[in-house]
Amino acid sequence: MEKVRKEWTDRLFLIGAFVIMGILFYSSATPYSNQTVTPVLDKVLAGEPFKAILSKIEFMYAGTEISVAASGYSHFIEFFIRKGAHFFIYLLLGLCWFMGLKDRMDSVPLAALIALLLAAGYASFDELHQGLTPERTPLLEDIILDTVGAFTGILSSWLVAFKTGGRKRRRKYRV
Repeated sequence: MEKVRKEWTDRLFLIGAFVIMGILFYSSATPYSNQTVTPVLDKVLAGEPFKAILSKIEFMYAGTEISVAASGYSHFIEFFIRKGAHFFIYLLLGLCWFMGLKDRMDSVPLAALIALLLAAGYASFDELHQGLTPERTPLLEDIILDTVGAFTGILSSWLVAFKTGGRKRRRKYRV
C-alpha cells in the first residue's frame, strides 16, 4: 500500500511539472501589455513609499539600466515582481521534476541532474517562445535566473528528503 501511495505521489509531482510548463507556455504567449501590473502598482503605491531608498538602487540587467530614474517607480517595482516570479516558478518546476524522478532513477544525484537539465532546457525553450511573442524579449539572463531557481528548488527538496528520509533513504544518496 505504501509503495502505491509513493508511486502516486511521484506521478503527482510529474503532473505538477507539466502543469507548470503549461502555465509558463501560456504566460510566454501573452504580450507584455496584457500582463503588466504597473497600472495596479500606480494605484496601490500612489504615494511611492520607499522611493528615497529605492532611488539609490541601480544596476544593469540584459544591457538595460534598472533604476527608478530610468524606468519609473512602478516599472522598477514590477521588474522585481516579474523576476521574483521567474525564480519562484522555476523553483517549483525544479522541485516537481526532482521529487517526481528521485525514486524512479538509480541514483538521486542523477535525478537531480536530469531535473536541472529539464528545467534549464524548458527555460531556454520558454525564452525562445517569448521571442515569437509580440512585446516580449528573450533574455539569456532570464534563462540563468530560471536555472538558479530550479537549482534552488532541487537542492532544497533534496536536503529535506535526505533529512527526513531516515537510514534506509540515505543509502540511495551515494554517488
